[in-house]
Amino acid sequence: MIVKNYIPLTYIIKKVWASFLSVLLFSTLIFYVSKYIELPVIPVSIPAFLGTSISLVLAFKMNQAYDRWWEARKIWGEIVNDSRTLIIQLLSFSNNDMITKPLAKRQIAWCYALSGSLRNTNVNTTIEKFIDADELKTFNKYSNLPLALLNKHSEDIRDLHNQHEINDYQQIQLDDTLLRLNAAMGKAERIKNTVFPTSYKLYLHLFIFLFIGMLSISLVGIDGIWEILLSFLISIPFLILEKASNLLQDPFENKPTDTAMTSISKTIEINIKQLIGDNDIPEVEENNKFYIL
Repeated sequence: MIVKNYIPLTYIIKKVWASFLSVLLFSTLIFYVSKYIELPVIPVSIPAFLGTSISLVLAFKMNQAYDRWWEARKIWGEIVNDSRTLIIQLLSFSNNDMITKPLAKRQIAWCYALSGSLRNTNVNTTIEKFIDADELKTFNKYSNLPLALLNKHSEDIRDLHNQHEINDYQQIQLDDTLLRLNAAMGKAERIKNTVFPTSYKLYLHLFIFLFIGMLSISLVGIDGIWEILLSFLISIPFLILEKASNLLQDPFENKPTDTAMTSISKTIEINIKQLIGDNDIPEVEENNKFYIL
């Protein structure tokens, strides 16, 4: 997630340099071709009208992409709240540290495991600090590690109830918190597995370059290199906004525009360890980048 008020120019150029280069080459080609071939006369009002239409479509796509990103962030906000709630409930309902403390550490592991699952990265080296090695081997047999961890939570809560450490009402409350965590996981997986319509992205990209082509032809009457420069400068906002919407629409891809799942998981780790009285509290590292993951 981008956290600074500025984005390095090098990052922007890295993302859109190919499109920029394409525009420059195309504008240059039109400029030199017009010297030898009589191109059709296109009034500037036509690409202006097309540009206005594309702007509306681009604004709609930007809004839809941001909605996906914002929903992902709200989901992880729910995970923060329910992770804290789960441990507070356990500590309030039961004094059985043999179950509550391992469950609390497993909840930390669940947050890291879910972030790794959504980003398709291996987080075993991270979560092995919170889970017994033999138990972790058992969990790794499951295709969905976060789901396996939640299932173990449920088993521990059932054991507390069977041992009369918690009553029926308390078990219902804990199960309700687990259901909310499971629902949050499902919502995140839905965003991850639902691809933003590819045809929408391709058609918009095609129309932007159609606009750029018509604009270059309509500016043929401008003398000298200014034709190329003007076409390029007018095209920049369209290309940058299109790339920004493409980045926002996928909030779980381990990119600077992602939801900051690792950072959020670390915050949950600090909170839970403080709640259970664990002295191994990780320090908050100073971030020198313009984003956090």
